[in-house]
Amino acid sequence: QVQLVESGGGLVQPGESLTLSCAVSGIIFSVYNMAWYRQAPGKQRERVANIFSTGFTTYVDSVKGRFTVSRDNAKNTVYLRMNSLKPEDTAVYSCNAASPSRQTSYWGQGTQVTVSA
Repeated sequence: QVQLVESGGGLVQPGESLTLSCAVSGIIFSVYNMAWYRQAPGKQRERVANIFSTGFTTYVDSVKGRFTVSRDNAKNTVYLRMNSLKPEDTAVYSCNAASPSRQTSYWGQGTQVTVSA
């Protein structure tokens, strides 16, 4: 059974930081491409960051320079370090695991991040 379990969300003030974690089981984590998505109320889901099995990373423009995605293949975990958080970063953040062939995709349940003064 494949499981992706996010943690680390919460309520923070603008300018603060959070680190999200996504613990993965049931797949060969090291060969999967991982991504973080977010969805704010009333908005479409947005891909925030990718980290491929090679370690290559990409980011949506709105988080470049503030967010860092990383992975620890020994722990089957992907992270999203979020610095200088803004109210517009408020959303449910979910991790996704995509197989190398892109034929299989798995999702976590999501974790809420709220940035508010």
